[in-house]
Amino acid sequence: MAAPEQALSGGALNAALASELGKFIADFTGRGATKCRAFVHQDVVVCLLENGATRAERNLVAAGRSELVRRQRDALQRAMEPQLIELVEGLTNRKVRTFFSGSNDDASSAIEAFVLESPVSLATTNAGG
Repeated sequence: MAAPEQALSGGALNAALASELGKFIADFTGRGATKCRAFVHQDVVVCLLENGATRAERNLVAAGRSELVRRQRDALQRAMEPQLIELVEGLTNRKVRTFFSGSNDDASSAIEAFVLESPVSLATTNAGG
């Protein structure tokens, strides 16, 4: 992760977010997406992970049990939430205010979205502590 004096921005930040979030999710779940992209726009970070369904998830979807896959995915995403937030905060040098997570019915794509506090809020917080 970048130290505050080496803050990343632009394409380098997007690439680092995609790489670190994708790697963490793959390590946590046992299988990663084959395509992972991240974008930062003002106070929003979005990470799109594609083709990340496991063989078991694909088989459950084929058997008409996509609701089980969605519930499992939701539980995993909530379990990963603190670490995902920590990664985003470390790479952006900004505090995450809100986290959203979801996947589509066939578990082929997932999205992790983070709403960041404004940089002024972070500076004010750091100045007081």
